[in-house]
Amino acid sequence: MILRTATHDDIPAIARVHVDAWRTTYQGIFPDEVLQTMTYQQREQGWRSIFAGALEKAPFTYVSENPHGQIIGFANGGLEREGHSVYQGELYALYILEAYQRRGIGRQLVQAIAHQLAQMNIQTLLVWVLEANPACRFYEAIGGQKVAQKAIVRGGTTLTEVAYGWTDTSRL
Repeated sequence: MILRTATHDDIPAIARVHVDAWRTTYQGIFPDEVLQTMTYQQREQGWRSIFAGALEKAPFTYVSENPHGQIIGFANGGLEREGHSVYQGELYALYILEAYQRRGIGRQLVQAIAHQLAQMNIQTLLVWVLEANPACRFYEAIGGQKVAQKAIVRGGTTLTEVAYGWTDTSRL
């Protein structure tokens, strides 16, 4: 697998992974109609906005490619967005196509975000995850500690989000 910094040319592939991973990850968590109404075009627009605002907000995105050059996962992160007193960096999104999960790609992508944050002298990291998301076990396995939780509403459904934190990202 190849891990690299994402470019504007990657936006359609990132959008595809985003939608496809949402549909498999959140099946049974979100109503089916919410997942089925997501489109690649909507996510492309969202990612174009993210890339356009990248210089102002300092987010960065990494992609993982399979041996055929197809993007099969991505991570997006940057400065922590809610002013948390302990955690300065945040993993905003981590999605990998189901067929490529459990191969160490997620850890590599999180490490890439942590490394980029370290270049900014940030050694702490936070990620918000739906409590019902099986990825919670992944974050625990790579050393994340539950540090907070909150209720959110998505697609008309109230869900619980939990935050996992790392106070020393050099241990990732």
